[in-house]
Amino acid sequence: MDKILLIKKLVEAIKSSKGDSERNRYLIRLVNKNKDISNSDKDYLKNYLGITISGKIKDSKPAKKMPKKDKTVFLNPNLIKCTTCDKEIKFIEKSIRYKKKWHHANCIQSILEFEKSERRNSKEYETSGKPKKRIDHISILLTGTIFAVLIGSVFFLLGPISMIAMGLGGAITVYHMIGASGKLFSKNVYASKTPSVFLLFLLGSPFLIATMIAYEGYSLLESPVRIILLWAMTITFWSTMLFVPMAVLSKYREDTQEEIKSYPKISIIIPAYNEEKVIQHTIEAMIETKYPKKEIIFVDDGSTDKTLTIVNQFKDKIKVLHKENGGKASALNYGIVYSTGEIIVIVDADTIIGRHSLKEIVKGFQVNEHVAAVAGNIKVRNKVNWLTKCQALEYITGIQIVRRAFDVFGSITIVPGALGAFKKSYLTEAGAYGKDTIVEDFDQTIKLLKAGLITQGSSKATAYTEAPNTFKDFFAQRKRWYRGNMQVLKRHADALTNPRFGYLQRLSLPYLFLGMVITPIIGFTSAINAILGVVLGDWLYVLQISLIFTVVHYLMTALAIRIDNEDPKLLWHAGFLVFGFKQIIDALLLKAIIEQLRNKKATWTSAKRVGI
Repeated sequence: MDKILLIKKLVEAIKSSKGDSERNRYLIRLVNKNKDISNSDKDYLKNYLGITISGKIKDSKPAKKMPKKDKTVFLNPNLIKCTTCDKEIKFIEKSIRYKKKWHHANCIQSILEFEKSERRNSKEYETSGKPKKRIDHISILLTGTIFAVLIGSVFFLLGPISMIAMGLGGAITVYHMIGASGKLFSKNVYASKTPSVFLLFLLGSPFLIATMIAYEGYSLLESPVRIILLWAMTITFWSTMLFVPMAVLSKYREDTQEEIKSYPKISIIIPAYNEEKVIQHTIEAMIETKYPKKEIIFVDDGSTDKTLTIVNQFKDKIKVLHKENGGKASALNYGIVYSTGEIIVIVDADTIIGRHSLKEIVKGFQVNEHVAAVAGNIKVRNKVNWLTKCQALEYITGIQIVRRAFDVFGSITIVPGALGAFKKSYLTEAGAYGKDTIVEDFDQTIKLLKAGLITQGSSKATAYTEAPNTFKDFFAQRKRWYRGNMQVLKRHADALTNPRFGYLQRLSLPYLFLGMVITPIIGFTSAINAILGVVLGDWLYVLQISLIFTVVHYLMTALAIRIDNEDPKLLWHAGFLVFGFKQIIDALLLKAIIEQLRNKKATWTSAKRVGI
């Protein structure tokens, strides 16, 4: 196949957001360096981009020389055919000479644009010192618009009671922002055990709102509707006013962070059980990832398929360990024993990490000597249907808004197993990965935070994972997540009332309690109350609240997409997160709560692999 033509098709795929853009860029670099393309990459090109490669990739054929008998005079004898499209270049057409070959101006433009962006990205990693400070004016504009919609809606539409309710959320926001100016790591100062101010506010606000509504003289039938809706609105106001500016601040800090001055040795541990469809992609990407001092440790946890056979093809480049099946936690502990790096990086077997992700994730440890772990930016790479696109959007909004805010407070609660880095000394001091829960990454992160350490995040350390693409696999995955989250909340419930745990007690764990227990209850009761409100004639109030929720959600999603430099087309699916996807999530959370209260045994589940 023609080399230039293949590059052009890959560039067009990047522009049209077709396939995996990071993988497309990786393939362009391979082709430019005249390296062989693996069979898995050929399958990807054929199945997802419609490009079939047969034989070797060759440079374009040089233009034919003019026959000696032809007396026609050319200003340039090589100006005959375009190297890109292999069509004749007419004298009236604009042409460009590039790398000693001629091209139509339109044909070469896309390749020039791509190479320009690649040079710009390369300079970002080659330069040393502190990068130039940049302010994203569009992000600032979106942030201002979100605040204007919230404050304006309350002032002009909802009336005095709603303003007081929003004021409660604003007060708790100011409380947290003032606290963020101090040291983020725990000082181990003992105090009387009591729930955090935020948790008390969360549980007490509906009673305060109910008192105000009763004072205004609403009927017994109208009051419950307004209480629930205002409670939900108050929480939304608080989380938006706090998380949005913190997210923008976190993005600014990361963009102005200094480059790595020294490269500590890292050990990458990949635990796997029956991952034959995806493991080759993961290993190949890991070998290609740029980092000067790395060791790759693969731990086969008693696979019964061809996983170990496939990985053994790479045993000259990585460490291959094999053990009898004992679960992911035991596989991680086994790999840590054989690791020699100062930093441990955990990567799931179905995850492909970015070329510069290791360099970026190591940057997080430069922020503070108390940083124990850095979370990577997990993205969905199989955006093939409504379900996977909603999950991709859920990942983006959750990471770029909520997790970025926790990054400012130094208390990210989940360093994901798909891509997470740990300082080995802190990891061993906190103790081995436990088998008491089925979400070992969440449990281990909480243990580090309870030890008084800091957890950070990196949005530039990207990792691409397979999301469940059927409802059956989606339900199985989320059932494990939510049951495991309930196990961790129960296991570390003492952190909700012990002030010595810093922001874990003041903000992070109460927010998780909010999201896992309170939010699904509010979600269902709000839906029921909204219907009841319409039936009772209070439809205008219900409509106004619903409209505010939807507009704010769309604006926050747009901000998250902007911060993460993601495909803007995903914004079309934001409505499904409010109406449809969110209700499914709430139902699964409620089911997990009920099963946990009944002490029903939680089991490990995994989605069926597709292999992209």
